[in-house]
Amino acid sequence: MDQGFLADALTQLQTFRSNELVAVGGKGFLVLMLVSLASSLYISGLYMAFYQNRATGTQLHRVFPLLGLSVTTLFVAIQFSLPLSLGLLGALSIVRFRTPIKEPEEIGFLMLLIAAAIATATANVKFLAILLAMATAALLLLRYAPWPLRDAMQDAFVTVSLPAGADAAQLETVRAAIEDTLPSGRLNSLARTGNGTTMTYAVARLSDKHAAALEAAMESANPGGELHVYLNRPGVL
Repeated sequence: MDQGFLADALTQLQTFRSNELVAVGGKGFLVLMLVSLASSLYISGLYMAFYQNRATGTQLHRVFPLLGLSVTTLFVAIQFSLPLSLGLLGALSIVRFRTPIKEPEEIGFLMLLIAAAIATATANVKFLAILLAMATAALLLLRYAPWPLRDAMQDAFVTVSLPAGADAAQLETVRAAIEDTLPSGRLNSLARTGNGTTMTYAVARLSDKHAAALEAAMESANPGGELHVYLNRPGVL
């Protein structure tokens, strides 16, 4: 893009933010679309970095660019027109989502995307930059901040089953071996049935080293028993 094109586009956007809202032209609209696409791709990157590896994720980020461009265009077209707003409300009322959103985090990313699209449609670039910066900071705090700002017990679950003939001494030996091998583990449940005893631990930041050490410890401390590791975030090992 040459300097003349950018100057013309900025002039249209300045006019768009004034009282003559309908004066936005093609060049200004193109700039808004580029900003909306960039912000949508950035939010999609946030989703992939902070949420994609969860086992319950639905890969919702694949629709973020199209949704961001669509919402931006809708708000640019509607602006302050009450008839168009009512028509949009009536049109959207017939939309049904057959696949429900199962995780609250995905709703948060959708709201972030919509807010970014609205800020772009109204040419509030400063608001958009502040919104994305604060959202990134919040996600970083939730990921890396010390407890209690983040829930660290969601990476993996370890289930150890002892045979039916195991006594209290063997149970204590197995428990000590698990807690020595997995310092971040927390006992969630202990169940005793006619088939044996089962202990379930929630583990934070389970690595391949910890998993190998746990397997070796269970071979010596729990012969004849079973070990199961369930990852809440595939790719942790």
